[in-house]
Amino acid sequence: MSDNKFLNFLERIEPDKEKSPLMHAVFDGFFTFLYAPNHTTKGGVHIRDGMDLKRTMIMVVLAMQFCYLLGTWNIGHQHFVALGQHAGYLDAFHLKVVHGLIKLLPLFIVANVVGLGIEFWYAAKRGHGIEEGFLVSGALIPLIMPPDLPLWMLAVAVVFAVVIGKEAFGGTGMNIFNIALLARVFIFFAYPTEISGDEVWVSGIVKGANNDFFGQTYGMFHGMADWLFGLFGFSTFGAGGQAVADGFSGATPMAIAAKDGWDAVLVDYTTLQLWWGAIPGSIGETCKPLIIVGALFLVFTGIGNWRIMLSMLLGAAITAWLFNLWGATPFMEVPWIYQFYLGSFFFAMAFMATDPVTACATETGKWIYGFMIGMVGMIVRVTNPAYPEGWMLAILFMNAFAPLIDHYVVESNMGRRAKRAEEALERRGFAAKEVEVVEETVAH
Repeated sequence: MSDNKFLNFLERIEPDKEKSPLMHAVFDGFFTFLYAPNHTTKGGVHIRDGMDLKRTMIMVVLAMQFCYLLGTWNIGHQHFVALGQHAGYLDAFHLKVVHGLIKLLPLFIVANVVGLGIEFWYAAKRGHGIEEGFLVSGALIPLIMPPDLPLWMLAVAVVFAVVIGKEAFGGTGMNIFNIALLARVFIFFAYPTEISGDEVWVSGIVKGANNDFFGQTYGMFHGMADWLFGLFGFSTFGAGGQAVADGFSGATPMAIAAKDGWDAVLVDYTTLQLWWGAIPGSIGETCKPLIIVGALFLVFTGIGNWRIMLSMLLGAAITAWLFNLWGATPFMEVPWIYQFYLGSFFFAMAFMATDPVTACATETGKWIYGFMIGMVGMIVRVTNPAYPEGWMLAILFMNAFAPLIDHYVVESNMGRRAKRAEEALERRGFAAKEVEVVEETVAH
């Protein structure tokens, strides 16, 4: 079927908007995913090109794909390290990838089905096309969650983030706070034991006698994989598949640094492990080089703002350096450069802080906004023993202040322009008086 024939076919089966608003909303979302809209936003004062919002969102999702690839492998790698098996990076690579997919795909599916389902429902009720903003949120949310997070908790968090954080404010483009971070902060405050502590960042850790969720749910998939790999003579998962919390720490480098300092981190992890992300942590936040590649992709495509990224980097570096001078706790003594080896700074910088809806819109405001995120996030990270990471809270905090920052930047610009205009008028008025004096002298 040619492209024109397929397009005509889609137009013929388009549901009636009045009779079936929900089906029409679903059709419209599918149609505009395949084809560009008939008209794009172009030529306005604030618009620089004709790229529609769906294509912009897709570019952001593409920038995250390296995080998905490494995150999938790392879920499996950390799982086998906890079991004391296949400790080499390439050992049982196929098993690590399969285990990672078994853990990651349900998170991705639940986040997107729940979030897009809400989007479809609101689009049908309001009588407009499906808003595209959740394309990015649906890709971000699984990457910032622990791999063993119960799916029902994730669904509740997505409902809260989309309904309360977005639709209550009017939908895409109207939200004050970053939607993906709202989902994570909901888990953090509503179910703190599922997103804090050491063991939550490694899948397959038994935390109690009744916690057999892993074995019951994923044993079937491991068995299917064993059958398939056995046909080719590859290594298999085998029996078991759980590690006991008492026999494995699973502590993240951040938790170790917060308690005992940088030297203690180097006992368990090398700087290469920290930099390349072969460590426990959120699914997509560990591999710094691949995140930086995604950040550069966003900058060169004009989607991510480099001012926010650079100012956030400067704010975090300066604050960490000042803590080094203070040196009151082991965490403050971590060399400032190595603070960027820990935690999720680069992921927050590339994909969270640069959200164009919730960040500052003015150029000067972006510098202030990014610097303050870097500074506040590092302060929260180093001084808060209950939560040795600060970017989630810092970004949400600065989301609330972004409109105020833009307001004062605009007011300052208006004030400077008004002053220049007054000075110009005064100069013109003075010159006019001089001409009048000369004309009167000549006349006399």
